[in-house]
Amino acid sequence: MLLRSFKDNLPLIIIRPTIITSTFKKPFPHFPGYIESLRTIDTLIASAKEGRVKCFLGKPETIIDVMPADMVVNSTLMAMWAHAHQCSNNIKIYHVSSSLRNPLNISNLHDFVFRYFTQNPWIKKKGKPVWITKMKFLGSMARFRKYITLRYICASIKGFIAKLLNINIINLAL
Repeated sequence: MLLRSFKDNLPLIIIRPTIITSTFKKPFPHFPGYIESLRTIDTLIASAKEGRVKCFLGKPETIIDVMPADMVVNSTLMAMWAHAHQCSNNIKIYHVSSSLRNPLNISNLHDFVFRYFTQNPWIKKKGKPVWITKMKFLGSMARFRKYITLRYICASIKGFIAKLLNINIINLAL
C-alpha cells in the first residue's frame, strides 16, 4: 500500500526471484558461472572448491530453486519493457523461479560442482591444486550430530590422548 501511494501514474512491478546464484552466460559468454561476490548458495560453492565442505545437512533429493543472476536481470528488463507504457493502479508481481519447469535437487548441484572442480581444480597461492572429495549428505539432525561427534570430537580426544602419552599417531581421521 505504501508503494501504491507513491507511484502516481507510473507502473509498479515487483520482481521476486528465488535464490540468485552465479551467471549462466552474461556478462562473459565464454566464462559461465561468473561470481562477483559471495552471497547465498555461492558461498557453499566457493567453500566446496577449496575443499572445505565435507558434509551437508539435507536430503539429496530436496529441490533447490536457484536462478542465475543474468536470467534475473533479463526477466526484470523484460517486465519493465512489457509494462513501460501502461498506467494502472494494479501492481504486477513476477516470481522468477525454475523449480517447476527445470527442477534441480541438491544432489545434482553437488554433482555439477564436484565434476567442475575435479576437472578444473582450484589452485592455491603456492601453485598446488586442491583436490575435492564427494560431500556426505546427512538427512537429519541426529545423523549430523553423530557425524560431527565422530569426525571432530573423537578425533580431537584421540589427538589429545596421543599428546598426553607422547605418541605419534599418523592417521587421526575416523
